Amino acid sequence: MTVLLWILGILALPVVIAAVWFTGAFVKELFSPSPPGPDEAAQTAERLGLLPAERQDTEHSAPLPDEWSATLAAVRGGDWQPAAELLRAVGRDWERRSTVTGLLGTAAAEEDAWLLDWEAARPEDPDAAVVRAQSTVYLAWELRGALRAESTTREQFDGFHRTLAAAREEIARAAALLPDDPTPYITEIWVALGLGYPHAEMDKLWAEITTRAPHHYGAHHAALQYWCAKWRGSKELAFDFAERAAAEAPVGSLLTSLPLIAHFEHDRSTDVAADGTPEMVARVDAGLADAAAAAAADPGRPGLAQLRHLLAFYLHLQDRHEAALEQFRLVDGYVDAVPWRYRGDEAATYYCRVRNETAQAAARAS
Repeated sequence: MTVLLWILGILALPVVIAAVWFTGAFVKELFSPSPPGPDEAAQTAERLGLLPAERQDTEHSAPLPDEWSATLAAVRGGDWQPAAELLRAVGRDWERRSTVTGLLGTAAAEEDAWLLDWEAARPEDPDAAVVRAQSTVYLAWELRGALRAESTTREQFDGFHRTLAAAREEIARAAALLPDDPTPYITEIWVALGLGYPHAEMDKLWAEITTRAPHHYGAHHAALQYWCAKWRGSKELAFDFAERAAAEAPVGSLLTSLPLIAHFEHDRSTDVAADGTPEMVARVDAGLADAAAAAAADPGRPGLAQLRHLLAFYLHLQDRHEAALEQFRLVDGYVDAVPWRYRGDEAATYYCRVRNETAQAAARAS
């Protein structure tokens, strides 16, 4: 799954940017003090009805609503009208709007004949405009590729920067056509990250977003990437952003995921003890309460599955296996989420390895 789909399933934006890590942060969790044999653990998971690696969906973090899947099938068949109707029905549910826009933008980056027809039929339609902007941003990141800068060619960078510059004009047009919509500005976060907006300019962009949607999960998820050390910020700036946003957000906003992501992005320790400190246990407990509140209010909330994947991972590292298994059961079958997605083609295998160890440990404890 491409990296920018981080924005789409969770939350809702389509372009993937993360590179595969080859550090201890991805090694330590593979080894529990007495790991079960792989066959034994896999058999335990199978008895619980959990799916093997070959049956894991690597393009989504959770199943799409039927209407969304039908719309994507329609646009890939050349029919834009279901897309227009879906965005009209979503209305001012900004989190779903950004998620749907991301999915449609991804599809348009692959083949945009249907979007061209939509634009020709309704030239001033803000829905078509925001899908076009999202599509151009996604295409830019595809041109760049997912490798680190030292492994990316000058030609890739030139195409990347040119396409992001074009996207800025499309974003501005979409924002002008529907001024209340935060979606164009959320899309621009990925332009800010790619073009290297200075911090002051990112702050202005962030103000445009939070004025319209102060606790938007997808927006926060994207902005945290900007503030990470691997992009335009630092470990300190990332944690400051994450902790402040989580503290200010209401329970059920899913923003308790941010400190967990900030920890994951900057953790270079090879010792699992770093993941089981009192501070990390408190973060996970806050995430469990957040997920429960979100599920009670809106079980299909964009971003809920993303938080559950993180909780399953860190509960496993904290040897809270029964609680981890509960989260794994709720997300099983879909693995496009942190931390699995950073393993690239091995995402499903890695997910199943950690999940199977959790299932075996929970079985032994019962």
